[in-house]
This record gives sequence, C-alpha cells and structure tokens, in this order.
Amino acid sequence: MDLRRAKHTQIVKQKAAELGFDFCGISQAEFLEEEAPRLERWLHQGMHGKMSYMENHFDKRLDPRLLVPGAKSVISLLYNYYPSKTILYRDEDLKISKYAYGQDYHFVIKEKLKLLLHQLQEEIGAIEARVFVDSAPVMEKAWAVRSGLGWLGKHTNVINRQMGSFFFLAEIISDLDLEPDGPIKDYCGTCTRCIEACPTEAIVEPYVVDASRCISYLTIELKENIPEEFAGKMENWIFGCDICQDVCPWNRFAKPHKEPAFAPDPQLENMKKSDWIELTEEVFGQLFKKSAVKRAKFAGLKRNIAFATLTPASVQESISQINAESY
Repeated sequence: MDLRRAKHTQIVKQKAAELGFDFCGISQAEFLEEEAPRLERWLHQGMHGKMSYMENHFDKRLDPRLLVPGAKSVISLLYNYYPSKTILYRDEDLKISKYAYGQDYHFVIKEKLKLLLHQLQEEIGAIEARVFVDSAPVMEKAWAVRSGLGWLGKHTNVINRQMGSFFFLAEIISDLDLEPDGPIKDYCGTCTRCIEACPTEAIVEPYVVDASRCISYLTIELKENIPEEFAGKMENWIFGCDICQDVCPWNRFAKPHKEPAFAPDPQLENMKKSDWIELTEEVFGQLFKKSAVKRAKFAGLKRNIAFATLTPASVQESISQINAESY
C-alpha cells in the first residue's frame, strides 16, 4: 500500500464530509471507453434535442485529462437537496422541481468546492485542479458511477442505496494521485416504475432517455415552442420534473438536506395556480433572484405556464404572443 496515496485519499474524504458533502468517491482520470460509443449513438439519434452544446467538446467529455493536463484523479461528490418540507401540490397546482426550491445550486456548491480545494491545498500542498458543477463538458454521472457513489438507474439518474437520487453531483479533477473506489452493483432489478410513470414517454428503454421528450428539457432547455404533441401530458410541471424520481422505490431512503440555502421562499410555498398565471416580470425577478428558475427566463416560464394551463387549441396562440418577448 502507498501510504502517501492512502493518506491523501483520507484527507480528501474527511474534508469533503466536513463541508457537508454526503458522499465522496474517487476514480482514476482516464478515457471513458465504454461511454464513448453510447454518447456518440445518443447524439447521432438526436436525443439531445436542441442542446447543440452537447455536440461540442466530444473528446473533453470523455477524457478529463484534456480538461486538466496531468490529471490523475476525478473526485466525485454528492450533495443532498431533498427538501425537509416538500411543497404539497394539489391536483390543479403548477409545479417546479424540488432542486429549484431554493438558491441556485451551481453557486452554492461551487463555493463549497472552491473551499474544499483551498483546504486540500493547505493540507497537502500545490494541486493542479478544476472544480465542476453541471456546467462543463464533464460526464458527471459516469464518474459518480465509476467511483461507487451509486449506480445509473433506468431513468439515467444516479441512485445511492443510502439516500436515493435527490442529490447534486459535483467533481474536482486534479493531479492528485488518489486511491480509486470501484463501482457498485445495479440494484434496479426488474423495477420499471420510472419508465411507466413518465407521461411523455421520454425513457425510451431502460437506461436511455430521449431528452427531447423529457419535461425538464421541454420546460428549461428548449427555447422554442413546446411541441403540441405534449399538450395535456406535462402534468402541471412548469420548471423541471420529479416524476421518475418520485416513483422510484429507492427514494424512500431520501433524508432532508441540511443546506439553509436550499429552503424554499415562503412566497413560493404558497403559490396558487392563479398566482402563477398572473405572475409579473417584477415578481419573477424578486422571487427567483437567486434561483435556478432564472434559467428559463420570464418569457420561458410564462410559456410553460401557458402550455400547462391552456387547452391544446389555445396553447399556440398564447405561446406566439409570449414568444414576441425575447428570451
């Protein structure tokens, strides 16, 4: 056993835990050989929809050493966002995904990653590294699975045996030589609840999601009109969607997060359908000032609200008026 390597690995995991990360796993920084043909096939079939950025930096997505020259390890981290107080929606209420209840996770977690890296540099010495939170060509799910943080569920979210799937993934790619953790078994078994529950049939087969049909894509990434074929199928989701995770049996193990920044604004908790329909740009700016919901922009959120609340015949007329505003 390399004692220095073991010590550095222990320091990384200890510091990560002290900063509130729920799990930390290590992978060797190398080319993702198994993922390469799957990614190429997924892109070729157009399952990324209008997310043209997914076609960029193909080589960097598959090899972290192209992002951080000299990289030896990928440190993968989980950060819980399962709310201590879930917004209890009624059948007619409009819904947003749990991850967007509080402040934008990109900023909250990136600050923690920077602090973690600073602490590691103080403890270990000079480290060449970069931190990532869902904002660069990094295949975060693949690295999380490789490092044993969980397995890839049939809905393509990573599932952890102790806490389900309501968590954010983050990475530090560095030149630290650390002890890698191995992957764990897939515990989905014969369960197909996520596939059966998806109202837009986005999970086209186990472990394959056609993002262009996913409600999260349609309400966040898509900047054009939502295709009429999805009218009446959105189940009142106006930003993101939790259906495939809500039905997953493993999320019975989800525990409330301990991050104050993720607590929902009281005004958001009390939003009724009429409040969403009458939402003004001023209220949008105040309510979602630090929220991930800003990604949709005001015109985008109004488009989503219109699509979720209007009859199919009147959807496109309303959306055309909304699209007159710039995104």
